[in-house]
Amino acid sequence: MRFTPAMFQTKLTRAALASLLALVAFGSTAAQLFAAEKTKIVFVAGRRSHGYGSHEHKAGCMLLAKALNDNVPNINAVVLTEGWPKDPKALDGAKAVVMYGDGGGRHMVNRHLKQLDELSKKGVGVACFHYAVEVPKGASGKAFLDWIGGYFETHWSVNPHWTAEFKALPKHPISQGVGPFAVNDEWYFHMRFREGMKGVTPILSAKAPASTMRRRNGPHSGNEAVRKAVAAGTPQHVAWASETEGRGRGFGFTGGHNHWNWGSDDFRKTALNAIVWVAGLDVPKEGVPSKTPTVAELQANQDYNAPKNFKGENIQKKIDAWNKK
Repeated sequence: MRFTPAMFQTKLTRAALASLLALVAFGSTAAQLFAAEKTKIVFVAGRRSHGYGSHEHKAGCMLLAKALNDNVPNINAVVLTEGWPKDPKALDGAKAVVMYGDGGGRHMVNRHLKQLDELSKKGVGVACFHYAVEVPKGASGKAFLDWIGGYFETHWSVNPHWTAEFKALPKHPISQGVGPFAVNDEWYFHMRFREGMKGVTPILSAKAPASTMRRRNGPHSGNEAVRKAVAAGTPQHVAWASETEGRGRGFGFTGGHNHWNWGSDDFRKTALNAIVWVAGLDVPKEGVPSKTPTVAELQANQDYNAPKNFKGENIQKKIDAWNKK
């Protein structure tokens, strides 16, 4: 058969098309591999709760997730809202699960202990913020001791509002780039930790003032054990890290009632560092960087509308005072 120029052109076109298809396939595979290399962090935000500027679970999670996605390479932080996901596959591939929502008897994880325990045993980290550190004593409490090393136990722990002064921080990846700071919040303390603090490292500790004991004894307000501890000047641990053989890392943070506190660079960096650490990643030497949010950015995604008497300039004054170096 005679080989004509037209036949040559046809063969060349077919070869070029095959090469192009191969490149497309390779590019698709490469893109999938690149996406697979990203560390998935799942924020699980609880339902709306207290009111404007307080317990803003969705807004807080979205702010922290954006800071991670914008400033930490190869992280894919996603936010799930309205409590524990109905789709069990929503947590597939996660390296860390961050819970920020109401706790106690209505804690989102109470009915899903087995699912999260299995993930913890596979090396998935667990972090809990504010009310999410409180669960009922018993099965949930035991699980929290395993996952994050401690929890709020009623008739033992307390939840007063006070200004905690963190004058010294330990040498730990979570404290990298975090300087001494002070913030007023509903800092829970006198937490129930593992026996002997095994595997638990306090990150933020401060002496609680006598004013935190003004309330009568009650499930959240006071008991004889905590009164003795405060009177003795025992430092109270309000944020801590945990490591357990055969499990992922854990972190507990009792602040986060006041949404505006995310405007404090040190407050926010502590949380961002912890989430990165819990996910098994290296924390930057100076901590996870992030831009100080504006008042408008702090107002975004909140569950409630601002009251008529809301004054953003008052929040800005707090932000300026916190971050004055």
